[in-house]
Amino acid sequence: MNRGNERSFNDLLGYIEREMDFESGFYNDAYLDRRITARMRRTDHDEYSAYHRYLERHEDERELLLDSLSINVTGFFRNPEAWEKLREVLRDLTDSHRRVRIWSAPAADGREPYSVAMLALDDDEIEQRRIDILGTDINPDILETARKGIYETSQTTDIAEELEPLDDYSPYIDQDEDRFQVRDRVKNLVEFEQHDLIRGEPKRDFDLVLCRNLLIYIDASFKEPIFETIWKSLREGGYLMIGMTETLPTASRDGFEPVYKKQRIYRRT
Repeated sequence: MNRGNERSFNDLLGYIEREMDFESGFYNDAYLDRRITARMRRTDHDEYSAYHRYLERHEDERELLLDSLSINVTGFFRNPEAWEKLREVLRDLTDSHRRVRIWSAPAADGREPYSVAMLALDDDEIEQRRIDILGTDINPDILETARKGIYETSQTTDIAEELEPLDDYSPYIDQDEDRFQVRDRVKNLVEFEQHDLIRGEPKRDFDLVLCRNLLIYIDASFKEPIFETIWKSLREGGYLMIGMTETLPTASRDGFEPVYKKQRIYRRT
Protein backbone atom coordinates (compact mmCIF):
# COMPACT_ATOMS: atom_id res chain seq x y z
CA MET A 1 0.00 0.00 0.00
CA ASN A 2 1.57 3.32 -1.05
CA ARG A 3 1.67 6.32 1.25
CA GLY A 4 -1.34 8.03 -0.33
CA ASN A 5 -3.48 4.90 -0.16
CA GLU A 6 -2.35 4.29 3.42
CA ARG A 7 -3.44 7.80 4.40
CA SER A 8 -6.84 7.35 2.69
CA PHE A 9 -7.26 3.94 4.34
CA ASN A 10 -6.49 5.38 7.80
CA ASP A 11 -8.87 8.30 7.18
CA LEU A 12 -11.57 5.79 6.29
CA LEU A 13 -10.91 3.77 9.45
CA GLY A 14 -11.11 6.97 11.48
CA TYR A 15 -14.53 7.72 10.00
CA ILE A 16 -15.73 4.19 10.71
CA GLU A 17 -14.64 4.51 14.35
CA ARG A 18 -16.11 7.98 14.92
CA GLU A 19 -19.36 7.78 13.01
CA MET A 20 -20.15 4.08 13.01
CA ASP A 21 -19.00 3.16 16.53
CA PHE A 22 -16.74 0.33 15.39
CA GLU A 23 -13.49 -0.43 17.24
CA SER A 24 -11.21 -0.99 14.28
CA GLY A 25 -8.15 -1.07 16.55
CA PHE A 26 -9.11 -4.53 17.81
CA TYR A 27 -8.59 -6.08 14.36
CA ASN A 28 -5.52 -6.47 12.19
CA ASP A 29 -5.28 -4.25 9.12
CA ALA A 30 -5.19 -7.15 6.66
CA TYR A 31 -8.58 -8.39 7.87
CA LEU A 32 -10.11 -4.89 7.77
CA ASP A 33 -8.74 -4.23 4.29
CA ARG A 34 -10.20 -7.51 2.95
CA ARG A 35 -13.67 -6.75 4.30
CA ILE A 36 -13.63 -3.10 3.19
CA THR A 37 -12.35 -3.79 -0.32
CA ALA A 38 -15.03 -6.47 -0.72
CA ARG A 39 -17.69 -3.81 -0.06
CA MET A 40 -15.84 -1.40 -2.38
CA ARG A 41 -16.08 -3.92 -5.21
CA ARG A 42 -19.80 -4.41 -4.52
CA THR A 43 -20.35 -0.64 -4.83
CA ASP A 44 -18.00 -0.15 -7.82
CA HIS A 45 -15.34 1.86 -6.00
CA ASP A 46 -11.61 1.55 -6.61
CA GLU A 47 -10.30 4.10 -4.11
CA TYR A 48 -10.68 4.37 -0.34
CA SER A 49 -11.37 8.10 -0.56
CA ALA A 50 -14.24 7.65 -3.02
CA TYR A 51 -15.75 4.86 -0.91
CA HIS A 52 -15.36 7.10 2.17
CA ARG A 53 -17.52 9.77 0.49
CA TYR A 54 -20.03 7.12 -0.56
CA LEU A 55 -20.34 5.91 3.03
CA GLU A 56 -21.04 9.44 4.24
CA ARG A 57 -24.00 9.70 1.86
CA HIS A 58 -25.52 6.22 2.18
CA GLU A 59 -26.75 4.96 5.55
CA ASP A 60 -27.69 1.56 4.10
CA GLU A 61 -24.08 1.00 2.99
CA ARG A 62 -22.83 1.90 6.48
CA GLU A 63 -25.07 -0.85 7.86
CA LEU A 64 -23.86 -3.36 5.26
CA LEU A 65 -20.23 -2.52 5.99
CA LEU A 66 -20.73 -2.95 9.75
CA ASP A 67 -22.30 -6.33 9.13
CA SER A 68 -19.37 -7.29 6.91
CA LEU A 69 -16.80 -6.17 9.49
CA SER A 70 -18.45 -8.23 12.22
CA ILE A 71 -16.78 -11.63 12.33
CA ASN A 72 -19.55 -14.11 11.51
CA VAL A 73 -17.76 -16.75 9.43
CA THR A 74 -19.00 -20.04 10.85
CA GLY A 75 -20.55 -23.39 10.02
CA PHE A 76 -22.04 -26.51 11.57
CA PHE A 77 -19.31 -28.89 12.81
CA ARG A 78 -16.47 -26.85 11.30
CA ASN A 79 -13.34 -29.07 11.18
CA PRO A 80 -15.15 -32.38 11.89
CA GLU A 81 -12.02 -34.14 13.17
CA ALA A 82 -11.83 -31.65 16.02
CA TRP A 83 -15.47 -32.36 16.93
CA GLU A 84 -14.70 -36.04 17.41
CA LYS A 85 -12.27 -35.10 20.19
CA LEU A 86 -14.80 -32.62 21.58
CA ARG A 87 -17.23 -35.55 21.77
CA GLU A 88 -14.83 -37.25 24.20
CA VAL A 89 -14.58 -34.07 26.28
CA LEU A 90 -18.38 -33.83 26.54
CA ARG A 91 -18.63 -37.49 27.53
CA ASP A 92 -16.10 -36.93 30.30
CA LEU A 93 -17.72 -33.74 31.55
CA THR A 94 -21.27 -35.10 31.70
CA ASP A 95 -20.03 -38.26 33.38
CA SER A 96 -18.27 -36.37 36.18
CA HIS A 97 -20.36 -33.19 36.66
CA ARG A 98 -23.95 -32.66 37.74
CA ARG A 99 -24.25 -29.58 35.52
CA VAL A 100 -22.01 -28.80 32.54
CA ARG A 101 -21.83 -25.17 31.43
CA ILE A 102 -20.54 -24.46 27.92
CA TRP A 103 -19.79 -21.06 26.39
CA SER A 104 -19.47 -20.46 22.63
CA ALA A 105 -17.71 -17.10 22.23
CA PRO A 106 -18.16 -15.74 19.65
CA ALA A 107 -21.25 -17.65 18.55
CA ALA A 108 -21.80 -15.69 15.30
CA ASP A 109 -25.02 -16.96 13.66
CA GLY A 110 -25.46 -19.79 16.18
CA ARG A 111 -24.25 -22.78 14.20
CA GLU A 112 -21.41 -23.56 16.63
CA PRO A 113 -23.50 -23.73 19.85
CA TYR A 114 -26.24 -25.59 17.98
CA SER A 115 -23.59 -28.08 16.82
CA VAL A 116 -22.64 -28.70 20.45
CA ALA A 117 -26.30 -29.27 21.32
CA MET A 118 -26.84 -31.68 18.40
CA LEU A 119 -23.69 -33.60 19.28
CA ALA A 120 -24.94 -34.00 22.85
CA LEU A 121 -28.38 -35.12 21.71
CA ASP A 122 -26.93 -37.53 19.14
CA ASP A 123 -24.48 -39.35 21.42
CA ASP A 124 -25.86 -41.85 23.95
CA GLU A 125 -22.72 -41.47 26.09
CA ILE A 126 -23.26 -37.71 26.53
CA GLU A 127 -25.86 -36.84 29.16
CA GLN A 128 -27.51 -33.93 27.37
CA ARG A 129 -29.92 -33.20 30.25
CA ARG A 130 -26.94 -31.93 32.26
CA ILE A 131 -25.80 -29.47 29.60
CA ASP A 132 -26.40 -25.70 29.45
CA ILE A 133 -24.98 -23.84 26.43
CA LEU A 134 -24.48 -20.08 26.15
CA GLY A 135 -23.73 -18.41 22.83
CA THR A 136 -22.48 -14.81 22.85
CA ASP A 137 -21.50 -12.29 20.22
CA ILE A 138 -20.84 -8.56 20.05
CA ASN A 139 -23.25 -8.11 17.12
CA PRO A 140 -26.94 -7.94 18.21
CA ASP A 141 -28.21 -8.44 14.65
CA ILE A 142 -26.33 -11.70 14.15
CA LEU A 143 -27.66 -12.89 17.52
CA GLU A 144 -31.21 -12.44 16.24
CA THR A 145 -30.31 -14.69 13.31
CA ALA A 146 -28.89 -17.20 15.80
CA ARG A 147 -32.07 -17.23 17.90
CA LYS A 148 -34.22 -17.92 14.83
CA GLY A 149 -31.98 -20.84 13.84
CA ILE A 150 -32.88 -20.66 10.14
CA TYR A 151 -30.15 -21.21 7.52
CA GLU A 152 -30.07 -21.58 3.76
CA THR A 153 -27.72 -23.35 1.40
CA SER A 154 -26.08 -20.90 -0.99
CA GLN A 155 -23.36 -20.86 -3.64
CA THR A 156 -20.72 -20.79 -0.90
CA THR A 157 -22.46 -22.77 1.86
CA ASP A 158 -23.82 -26.32 1.75
CA ILE A 159 -25.72 -26.83 5.01
CA ALA A 160 -26.39 -30.53 4.35
CA GLU A 161 -22.66 -31.10 3.86
CA GLU A 162 -21.89 -29.26 7.11
CA LEU A 163 -24.23 -31.66 8.97
CA GLU A 164 -22.54 -34.82 7.66
CA PRO A 165 -20.86 -35.65 11.02
CA LEU A 166 -24.38 -36.66 12.17
CA ASP A 167 -25.60 -40.02 10.85
CA ASP A 168 -29.08 -38.54 10.55
CA TYR A 169 -29.73 -34.86 11.12
CA SER A 170 -33.52 -35.03 10.61
CA PRO A 171 -34.27 -35.29 14.39
CA TYR A 172 -32.55 -31.93 14.89
CA ILE A 173 -33.13 -30.02 11.64
CA ASP A 174 -36.33 -29.40 9.69
CA GLN A 175 -35.39 -29.21 6.00
CA ASP A 176 -37.47 -27.61 3.25
CA GLU A 177 -35.42 -27.82 0.05
CA ASP A 178 -32.43 -25.46 0.66
CA ARG A 179 -33.86 -24.04 3.89
CA PHE A 180 -32.84 -25.60 7.21
CA GLN A 181 -34.44 -24.75 10.56
CA VAL A 182 -33.10 -25.93 13.93
CA ARG A 183 -35.73 -27.85 15.86
CA ASP A 184 -36.91 -26.78 19.32
CA ARG A 185 -35.26 -29.71 21.10
CA VAL A 186 -31.90 -28.29 19.98
CA LYS A 187 -32.80 -24.65 20.65
CA ASN A 188 -33.91 -25.50 24.18
CA LEU A 189 -30.31 -26.34 25.13
CA VAL A 190 -28.94 -22.96 23.96
CA GLU A 191 -29.33 -19.39 25.16
CA PHE A 192 -27.89 -16.29 23.47
CA GLU A 193 -26.78 -12.94 24.83
CA GLN A 194 -24.64 -10.00 23.72
CA HIS A 195 -21.09 -9.87 25.07
CA ASP A 196 -17.84 -8.12 24.11
CA LEU A 197 -15.07 -10.67 24.53
CA ILE A 198 -12.35 -7.99 24.50
CA ARG A 199 -13.86 -5.36 26.80
CA GLY A 200 -16.57 -7.34 28.59
CA GLU A 201 -16.32 -8.86 32.05
CA PRO A 202 -15.35 -12.54 32.41
CA LYS A 203 -18.09 -15.12 32.88
CA ARG A 204 -17.98 -17.56 35.79
CA ASP A 205 -17.73 -21.30 36.35
CA PHE A 206 -17.77 -22.61 32.79
CA ASP A 207 -16.62 -26.18 32.12
CA LEU A 208 -15.88 -25.61 28.42
CA VAL A 209 -15.24 -22.49 26.34
CA LEU A 210 -15.12 -22.55 22.54
CA CYS A 211 -13.30 -19.56 21.05
CA ARG A 212 -12.69 -20.70 17.49
CA ASN A 213 -11.56 -18.79 14.41
CA LEU A 214 -11.64 -15.37 16.04
CA LEU A 215 -7.98 -14.94 16.93
CA ILE A 216 -6.78 -15.01 13.32
CA TYR A 217 -8.56 -11.68 12.77
CA ILE A 218 -7.64 -9.96 16.05
CA ASP A 219 -4.67 -7.67 16.53
CA ALA A 220 -1.93 -9.37 18.54
CA SER A 221 -2.12 -6.84 21.40
CA PHE A 222 -5.72 -7.87 22.19
CA LYS A 223 -5.21 -11.64 22.21
CA GLU A 224 -3.82 -11.78 25.74
CA PRO A 225 -6.82 -9.92 27.26
CA ILE A 226 -9.13 -12.38 25.49
CA PHE A 227 -7.35 -15.37 27.01
CA GLU A 228 -7.27 -13.72 30.42
CA THR A 229 -11.07 -13.37 30.18
CA ILE A 230 -11.41 -16.99 29.12
CA TRP A 231 -9.09 -18.26 31.87
CA LYS A 232 -11.10 -16.40 34.52
CA SER A 233 -14.34 -17.71 33.03
CA LEU A 234 -13.32 -21.37 33.32
CA ARG A 235 -13.48 -23.56 36.37
CA GLU A 236 -10.20 -25.11 37.40
CA GLY A 237 -9.68 -28.03 35.05
CA GLY A 238 -12.16 -26.60 32.53
CA TYR A 239 -11.56 -27.04 28.81
CA LEU A 240 -10.77 -24.53 26.06
CA MET A 241 -11.08 -25.19 22.33
CA ILE A 242 -9.65 -22.78 19.73
CA GLY A 243 -9.49 -22.93 15.93
CA MET A 244 -7.39 -25.53 14.15
CA THR A 245 -5.12 -22.86 12.63
CA GLU A 246 -4.78 -20.80 15.84
CA THR A 247 -2.25 -20.86 18.66
CA LEU A 248 -2.24 -19.68 22.26
CA PRO A 249 -0.35 -16.41 22.88
CA THR A 250 3.01 -17.07 24.52
CA ALA A 251 2.04 -15.20 27.68
CA SER A 252 -1.11 -17.33 28.09
CA ARG A 253 0.46 -20.77 27.71
CA ASP A 254 1.20 -21.25 31.40
CA GLY A 255 -2.53 -21.03 32.07
CA PHE A 256 -3.46 -23.97 29.81
CA GLU A 257 -2.13 -27.46 29.19
CA PRO A 258 -2.79 -29.35 25.93
CA VAL A 259 -5.24 -32.24 26.07
CA TYR A 260 -5.62 -32.83 22.32
CA LYS A 261 -2.93 -30.57 20.91
CA LYS A 262 -3.57 -31.26 17.23
CA GLN A 263 -7.25 -30.42 17.65
CA ARG A 264 -6.40 -27.34 19.79
CA ILE A 265 -8.18 -28.51 22.94
CA TYR A 266 -6.64 -27.41 26.25
CA ARG A 267 -7.36 -27.62 29.97
CA ARG A 268 -7.11 -24.71 32.40
CA THR A 269 -4.25 -25.30 34.86
